[in-house]
Amino acid sequence: MKKRTFALSLSAVMALSLVGCSSTPTETTAQQTEATTAGAASESTKATPPSEAQEQKDIKLTIGWWGNQVRNDRTQEVLEMYSAANPGVSFDSQPAQYADYWTKLATAAAGNALPDVLQMNYSSYLEQYVDNNLLEDLGPYVEQGILDISSIDQSILDSGSVDGKLYAICCGVNVPALIYNKSLTDELGIEVKNNMTIDEFMDVCRQVNEKSGVKTDLAFGNAESMMTYVLRGEGIQDMFGENGFSVEEDAFVPFFKIYETGYKEGWMLNAGIYAELTENSIEQCPMVYFSTPETQSWCACYWSNQLTAMQNAAPEGMVLEYSTWPASDPSKADFLHPSMFFSVAAGSAEKEEAVKVLDYLINDLDCNQVLLAERGVPATTAVADAISASLPEESQREITFINDVVTPNSSTISPCAPAGSNEVFSKADDLVEQILYGVKNAEEASAELFAEGNKILSGK
Repeated sequence: MKKRTFALSLSAVMALSLVGCSSTPTETTAQQTEATTAGAASESTKATPPSEAQEQKDIKLTIGWWGNQVRNDRTQEVLEMYSAANPGVSFDSQPAQYADYWTKLATAAAGNALPDVLQMNYSSYLEQYVDNNLLEDLGPYVEQGILDISSIDQSILDSGSVDGKLYAICCGVNVPALIYNKSLTDELGIEVKNNMTIDEFMDVCRQVNEKSGVKTDLAFGNAESMMTYVLRGEGIQDMFGENGFSVEEDAFVPFFKIYETGYKEGWMLNAGIYAELTENSIEQCPMVYFSTPETQSWCACYWSNQLTAMQNAAPEGMVLEYSTWPASDPSKADFLHPSMFFSVAAGSAEKEEAVKVLDYLINDLDCNQVLLAERGVPATTAVADAISASLPEESQREITFINDVVTPNSSTISPCAPAGSNEVFSKADDLVEQILYGVKNAEEASAELFAEGNKILSGK
């Protein structure tokens, strides 16, 4: 089983913070930086129209991503900009909600029909797709000068590498973020502080429910992120070992116990409510999409770069704010995260043009003046510095949150989960649902996940 760790030091994050600091590239990237950084904030990274002498292209690229309506609109706009600057290049855009995206991608992979350019994430997906020879090695394109990585810190680049080869380019950095309804908590006179322990978080949940009837949604349908986070807070940085778990049978009890307590005390949203919603959809998140206090949540466990879309989806007058996810030890749990990547399909018939589009998305200043850090704080420092003044207020708040709250109180990100982990986390989601229906308790759920998960991971 391959394992890779991704460590973002404080200095590396500060390089991404849009406060004008420079990164410290390795010797390999230093020469490229010297040659390109000086012009990165001007015209050098822009997609330029071909001259009349250039041959007219006739290329249609598919591009797939998951996201919200804000991301969809901004991405579509920059793709149209690319087509205008490169006549003959058009796009078949394939956006989807997160869960649907991976289902569609798996189907496309089985039919050797992956999008030419595709969004990828830091999880078992990256290694899984690399292991199945589905992603293009981007190293040769860097060597040919088609893909410019000179303004990306080496530690960020390493997060998209497998066995020393570069398969994915990080397009932004974010952090886990508890986005909450500040209008409501202020109205109720309830303080929501940063770095809450699980007990402190549950106390806020009780207060909100007692005073307003509003419930809590704790990352329902996203055990992959929340369970990993809660276990990190218990001192377990990596729950996976060789062909199974590296933990004991009761290790998952603290995670499941939050849901059991919320169910028994009545402040957690009823599982039946989610049956009518699209899981992990910002537009249908119970914090902003509800009809009664019983169907409303005061908070949402998402990622820092999603505040803009969440605020856009919120009812008029609702003001949203950041805090951190709850954990027994927040400093052990919190981490800095490559929000997502762009990759190129190994089976693409237009690999070079696909790589040029990838380069455009991460390096072009006009492009990123439209995208405006919606996918996270830009990993390309020249772009991050150049667009800082144009960022919306929510993105400026994200930068402050990352730098002032999370960075000083965080630990190294956990290694990528192994093959089979997607099925394990799906099982965990099912068990959370059973707890919220009152069918199982935390101890039973932990024991069942341990037994079934080990079978899945061992391939039995």
